[in-house]
Amino acid sequence: MRILVVGAGATGGYFGGRLLEAGRDVTFLVRPRRAEALAATGLAIRSGRGDATIENPPTVLAADLESRGPFDLVLLSCKAYDLDGAIASFAPAVGPGSIVLPMLNGMRHLETLDARFGTERVLGGACFISAALDDAGRIIHRSDVHGLVYGARLEEQAAAVQAASTAFQGANFNPRASDDILLDMWEKWVFLAALAGTTCLVRASVGDLAAAGGSDLAVALLDECNAIAVAVGRPPRQKHLDWARGILTDRGSTMTASMLGDVERGAPTEADHILGDLIRRAPRPADGSPSLLRTAYLALGAYEARRRREHP
Repeated sequence: MRILVVGAGATGGYFGGRLLEAGRDVTFLVRPRRAEALAATGLAIRSGRGDATIENPPTVLAADLESRGPFDLVLLSCKAYDLDGAIASFAPAVGPGSIVLPMLNGMRHLETLDARFGTERVLGGACFISAALDDAGRIIHRSDVHGLVYGARLEEQAAAVQAASTAFQGANFNPRASDDILLDMWEKWVFLAALAGTTCLVRASVGDLAAAGGSDLAVALLDECNAIAVAVGRPPRQKHLDWARGILTDRGSTMTASMLGDVERGAPTEADHILGDLIRRAPRPADGSPSLLRTAYLALGAYEARRRREHP
């Protein structure tokens, strides 16, 4: 199986690097600067699950992709606000037999990918990892979690899921083929929206909020996000909700959403894709009660407006 990984940042670089480490046929679609860096220093992963350094990993630039022919599997890991540009860059790699496996958060990207490539070529997927690039361009894996869940959205995608499972087998991460990938994606979305909304609103970790006596705010935001999922017919499982509440109220936790890191760096955020799209799917509250989710979204919207004003 020929695998194209779109980007070699923290997420794509980690999963693609683990696949290369396992001997799979992987090529990274990267920009010229990242290609030069990878050629010079290799792809380096630093992780409690095992370090790896892959010398001169295979790369391709968007301008040269069409000559490589279609790939069997495209692993898509980009920020939601870069999706249109990413699609334009990797589209020449998608042929009649290709499958796209997106690892983005939320759900709206599926509509965009379906419109461009057809639903039959787009699997559902979600990744679970905390990783970042350091100043030297190394991928720093910051927890023990490195999971990738994926699954069919149509019955005719069963063979593609099996082929992906075969490719992932033996790689140093935790892959899982899901029987209900859309539910898995909704469960992650509900948790992530609550985590991002909470930590960006208070500009602190869930443990800091708990220490200040504010865990009820995190739970209320989780409940609001869960209510939206229930309203659209994708209720998260009770086991997942219990886990999420435990994470969001852990007094000793230093966990924050990566979105807070984006804010602290003055970078763009995925607020519209993760919070805004969830709000757009919500039924309007009959009692006119205030929405914590909308409050968090407005706070991030104000941040984005200020960022654009100060750095046009």
